[in-house]
Amino acid sequence: MVQDCTVHLHAAGCSVVLDVAGGRLPVVVHWGAELAGMTAASTRALVDTSLGHVGPNTVDVPWRVSLLPEQHTGWTGRPGLRGSRGGRGWSTRLTVGALTLDGDPVTSDHVDSGPATLRVEAEDAEAALAVVLELELLPTGLLRARAEVTNHGPTYGLEDVVLALPVPSQATELLDMAGRWGMERLAQSRAFTTGTHLREGRRGRTGADAATLLHAHEPGTDFERGEAWAVHTAWSGNHTHYAERLFTGDQVLGGGELLLPGEVVLEQGDSYRSPWLFGSYGVGLDAVARRFHRHLRSRDRHPDSTRPVTLNVWEAVYFDHDLARLLPLAERAAEVGIERFVLDDGWFGSRRDDHSGLGDWDVSPDVWPDGLHPLVDAVRGHGMEFGLWVEPEMVNPDSELARAHPEWIMAARAEWPVESRFQQVLDLAIPEAYDHVLGKLLAVLDEYDVAYLKWDHNRDLVEAGNQLDGGRPAVRGQTLALYRMLDTIRERHPDLEIESCSSGGARVDLGILEHTDRVWVSDCIDPLERQRMLRWTGQLLPPEMMGSHIASPRSHTTGRRHDLSFRAATALFGHLGVEWDLTTASQAELDELAAWIAAYRQHRGLLLGGDVVRGPDPVEGLWVHGVVDAARDEALFALATLSWTPTMPAPRVRLRGLDPARTYRVRPLLVGTPPSGLVPPAWWAGSDTPETVMSGSALAAAGLQPPSLDPEQALLLHVVAVG
Repeated sequence: MVQDCTVHLHAAGCSVVLDVAGGRLPVVVHWGAELAGMTAASTRALVDTSLGHVGPNTVDVPWRVSLLPEQHTGWTGRPGLRGSRGGRGWSTRLTVGALTLDGDPVTSDHVDSGPATLRVEAEDAEAALAVVLELELLPTGLLRARAEVTNHGPTYGLEDVVLALPVPSQATELLDMAGRWGMERLAQSRAFTTGTHLREGRRGRTGADAATLLHAHEPGTDFERGEAWAVHTAWSGNHTHYAERLFTGDQVLGGGELLLPGEVVLEQGDSYRSPWLFGSYGVGLDAVARRFHRHLRSRDRHPDSTRPVTLNVWEAVYFDHDLARLLPLAERAAEVGIERFVLDDGWFGSRRDDHSGLGDWDVSPDVWPDGLHPLVDAVRGHGMEFGLWVEPEMVNPDSELARAHPEWIMAARAEWPVESRFQQVLDLAIPEAYDHVLGKLLAVLDEYDVAYLKWDHNRDLVEAGNQLDGGRPAVRGQTLALYRMLDTIRERHPDLEIESCSSGGARVDLGILEHTDRVWVSDCIDPLERQRMLRWTGQLLPPEMMGSHIASPRSHTTGRRHDLSFRAATALFGHLGVEWDLTTASQAELDELAAWIAAYRQHRGLLLGGDVVRGPDPVEGLWVHGVVDAARDEALFALATLSWTPTMPAPRVRLRGLDPARTYRVRPLLVGTPPSGLVPPAWWAGSDTPETVMSGSALAAAGLQPPSLDPEQALLLHVVAVG
């Protein structure tokens, strides 16, 4: 048995202190602000003073919840591991046998380290189970953990594996996300009270209504202030987030994969590994988000800030794929500065509408008698990349594939599940189905110069079973097969960019983003709705990973009409694209669109590489957000009026994130037609080149008077350090 020890990991202003004692699984004693001067003695004192006393009507020894909570300790909350052998071996008493830090055995009673990975090997010989826990503090201060369970005995039915991270008592409020199609990731709050706040995703994909991030925080926390702790389950199938508070006051945040009955059965020697559970601590929600952003940006394959401006043709032509119509659209796109042209649904099989053809991934000879070459050649001839829409996990019952292989459709019984979008789900965990789809996709990618795949997923997985295995639940197998297919495609085509689109933004998680390059935030690109969705999707993802397109003058989803200035100023703070039939735009609209695209291309290094700053919003209806570059030399802020402000003029807006000791020049960045209702404040009224010069500390603490704007308008402020 490993000796008792304490472990202190710290990075980027965050500390994690763990106690491994008595052979029990490690306990997280502290996860939060970085602790200074943590000697062996002071760390031991922290551990000792964190123990409570034995209360009335509780177990007779002080206890604390471990990373994988076990009932034998007296913990009466959600157990970390649930399963049994026909009702036996359901409660474990795991004993730690080995402890390593970055691969080296831990031999002392105290370890103090920067970012590192702690690996804990434990076993319950009586239950014939072994568990490996990995807890890693990344250089960004982001924490992640996972568990691997191995069965050494007779058949073991695994039901659940969740990890738990304790949060302190001052975190009395909860914040997570909700939503629906067209309105993804809207924030919701509640008190952190005794009991369990459980968010289960049973859609077979992350879901438009997913929690995304579950925060526990101090009262009064906003983007700038208040301690906050958040967890995220990095998994694209069924999943769990939960917050739990016991009568003793102990409280945890946790999560893991949600397993359906019988989905994971471990025979002797089999193992199950949980997805990563990420944890982020910060003072203010921006600090919590920034850890995720910096982690994603540190990856080897992370997309850089030179991402091409995209035109997706869905809202321009829908299923009407006519070369004579698409060629002028490509020409207009090139003229306004677009760099990537994406052909959406309708290019294959009998897919003239959404009722048939899905699953038949051969270019339709009826619509494209010469294949896609004429369009691809024209797009490439205009200097643009070519992209293509696919939905490989789905199938129309009215398709050649479904007629040939009805057994490949996911179902829990002989009859198929209820249809959605006239679709069923193709079981990619069946090797023959997987090979068929992969072969078809690779054939298209090998023949055509495709730089980008818009990978869609337009329905939930309902009764998602494997027909060849008697309808056994197969969501986990489907998720793993998807990951494997994406990786295989990128190995064959390493420069290919893949977008995770799922009825819009229903598959947004760090699991899918290990295999793709950006997400489609929502099918709704009405800028009023996108202001909200971009703000909260940004709690997990940096701007360069969020598809953010300029909508048509009249929104396809809401019917609202907006000025181009509001549509463009909203879309600017993400990976920019356009959803608009440019052949119907006037020359004045095209000129203004070209100016916005030029402004984006000029500033995209800042927009797609800077630190995101949100708020403080001075009044209801006026939102402030922006990006600040790493050197604090430059920033771009947006002031967006979502509704009438309750005061006129609006109160001062504060611009955060700048160097308080430096001086900055602030200028409005006016592109094309100015926002409607713009009444300049005194500091720029009457000037052809309005500007003011203020210190970073004054801009953050006192702010400046903004202009007045009509509702649903936005204005950009460009901030540059002087000297």
